[in-house]
Amino acid sequence: GIQSHAETLWKLTKRHNIPVFIFVNKMDLPNSGREVLLADIRRKFSDICVDQKNLGNTEEVSILSEHLLEKYLSGEGITQHDISHLIAQRKLVPCYFGSALKNDGAQKLLCDLDKYLQSKSYNENFGARVFKITQSEKGERLAHIKITGGVLNVKDKLCGIQNGKEWEEKAEQIRVYSGTKYESVNSAYPGDIVCVTGLSKIMCGDGLGFEQNADSPLLEPVLSYKVVFDAKLDIYNVLSDFQKLQEQEPTLKVSFNEHLKEIYVLVMGEVQLEVLKFRVKELFGYDIDFGNAGIVYRETIDNTVEGVGHYEPLRHYSEVHLILEPAQRGSGLSFEADCSENSFARNWQRLVLTHLAEKTHLGVLTGSPITDIKITLVAGKAHKKHTEGGDFRQATYRAVRQGLMYAKSVVLEPHYNFEITLPTELVGRAMTDIQRKGGHFSPPEILPDGFSSLKGSGPVASLRTYPTELTAYSHGKGNMVYSLKGYEPCHNQEQVIEQAGYDPEADLYNSPDSVFCEGGAGFNVKWNEVYNYMHLESVLNSKPEQDPVETAKSRAKTYANQIATDKELMEIFERTYGPIKQRSFNNVATVSNKKVQDKPKPQKNPSQIYNGKEYLLIDGYNIIFAWDELKILAADSLDCARNQLIGRLCNYQGYSGIEIILVFDAYKVKKNPGTVENFRNIQVVYTKEAQTADSYIEKVSHELSKNNRVRVATSDKYEQMIILGNGALRIPAAAFRKELKDAEAAISDIVGKQLNLVIF
Repeated sequence: GIQSHAETLWKLTKRHNIPVFIFVNKMDLPNSGREVLLADIRRKFSDICVDQKNLGNTEEVSILSEHLLEKYLSGEGITQHDISHLIAQRKLVPCYFGSALKNDGAQKLLCDLDKYLQSKSYNENFGARVFKITQSEKGERLAHIKITGGVLNVKDKLCGIQNGKEWEEKAEQIRVYSGTKYESVNSAYPGDIVCVTGLSKIMCGDGLGFEQNADSPLLEPVLSYKVVFDAKLDIYNVLSDFQKLQEQEPTLKVSFNEHLKEIYVLVMGEVQLEVLKFRVKELFGYDIDFGNAGIVYRETIDNTVEGVGHYEPLRHYSEVHLILEPAQRGSGLSFEADCSENSFARNWQRLVLTHLAEKTHLGVLTGSPITDIKITLVAGKAHKKHTEGGDFRQATYRAVRQGLMYAKSVVLEPHYNFEITLPTELVGRAMTDIQRKGGHFSPPEILPDGFSSLKGSGPVASLRTYPTELTAYSHGKGNMVYSLKGYEPCHNQEQVIEQAGYDPEADLYNSPDSVFCEGGAGFNVKWNEVYNYMHLESVLNSKPEQDPVETAKSRAKTYANQIATDKELMEIFERTYGPIKQRSFNNVATVSNKKVQDKPKPQKNPSQIYNGKEYLLIDGYNIIFAWDELKILAADSLDCARNQLIGRLCNYQGYSGIEIILVFDAYKVKKNPGTVENFRNIQVVYTKEAQTADSYIEKVSHELSKNNRVRVATSDKYEQMIILGNGALRIPAAAFRKELKDAEAAISDIVGKQLNLVIF
């Protein structure tokens, strides 16, 4: 019957619109018969598949074309040219049956190939396509190319683009191979297939001359294996060997973990591993093995964000603004520029686009490569004296990562399309298994002889071992054929993120932070503070920003007026800051205005504009034990520490106007139903039995962030990662403490002045 590799070849030829002849081999062995086999081919491939015996049947051939049908109905016959034209257009696929071993049917196939295939016309201009890269016995790099137009001569200069960079090299030799032997020629003409030496940059699929580079391979690797080899071998030599193999095989991807000093290969399946073992032994002379399989995940985003990267150590300067937006599933990454050359020179724009294309950018959830994102350069800045090319590489990489930190990231996993053929009485078992594994399917199709067919799709992680299960419970009668469908949102994202254990802020090779300069020295600025330091205006945020000093004074003044007229607020203020005494205004000891002026701008995310409220969720006990002053107090009395935190947050809410939800764990309290208390101007939540503060915050932040700006204060990195995935903004405990103390300083300053008080 039709196996998975045959279906893959059919899809490839259909994708490239290649004429096809089908030869069904081994007909000398027991089989289900010519008619049944042809019906199976037509069902799985297409109705355009016709038995070669019927090529002269005017009625059967004419229904494949409206033009031929009109000729048939008008009484005209179908000519050999008509059949050739249908085959060339891939509207007719002749099917032959025989036995190659016994030379049965093979001669008829060869005769019809000569009879029906049309000669191709070629372009007069030079063009060629690289379809394979190999090495000669002497270690020479050989580029196998087909000439599709014009003439290629020895010593001709060839050029192309690789990883966004232009290259130019000479064709040193042109060889025509026959097995391992070859003949050197001076020229190659349209239709010739030759090997060219001297091309070190060219890759499989590259186009030369008028030919464009081929699309990405349809066969994308989805399984990852660690390469195991003798510890005596130098790892960098082994890595170099595998990179040479990667050049020869487009579906093989090689990655290297610099930190762990481990080599990984991304392959289609286990058969490819056996081929790799043989090739490494044959070419390089040593044995290898492979570790357990892992799934090749991808990451994408669900919203549009602006990423900013700034790189300004001493005597360097660059700033880049990028818009990251979701793209169609399966489209990969695309890069373009949309900014004026008057504000950002064209040469710098081209350099940024080159840096975007040259790197495998990693996501922030699992550290997997990103995909299905459109990245647009919208602004940039250089310095006339200090900017160098490498500066924009740093700024570009950091802008991508900073944008991803703010985006709503999604983990993608590979999915298979599958068809299961098995006895009809076992279809229920198969349907249950597929559902349990996160797959989907269409209604079963009844086949002859008591069999049924089940078609659908599902995660590679769940289905890749299912053929073995199927064979076991069907006693060898069941068969499963699958092919790669593409990438879809991960069915168990939280589990995958937890297993990955990836910390995007600890990845020094992919930093989301920026570098600014002050006082002649560079200093690092965390990704969530870059918007407060960047030199160019945000592109997505069109609202004018208020002066932060005036904003701080205004908030403090409003809250001070409330305190002056509200006895209960005054009591909270005194409990928080201690007793107060009246003094003449001239003797007031106030906090320096510089503290207000130096106060950082309120944290903002210009890439998101909300129509709702601004919320701040706080993990209460996490904050208490993260702040030294509260941690010391909690050692004597947890209630006192809790009450002081509540009091300080009441003041902060009055100053900031933010909706505050303070959450405390109460999950160990038996039969505790959970409570939500409105304490003055904030909500205080005590979770119910078996519910942690983490889970409560995760749920609430997910709901609120749909229409509101949500921040979560916690020092729990795992919780921070979940929050990021939910679309909320993270604020570490230390950063929130500074933000709160800045607010308290502003409040103290204004309160002391307006109430003619001094605070001790």
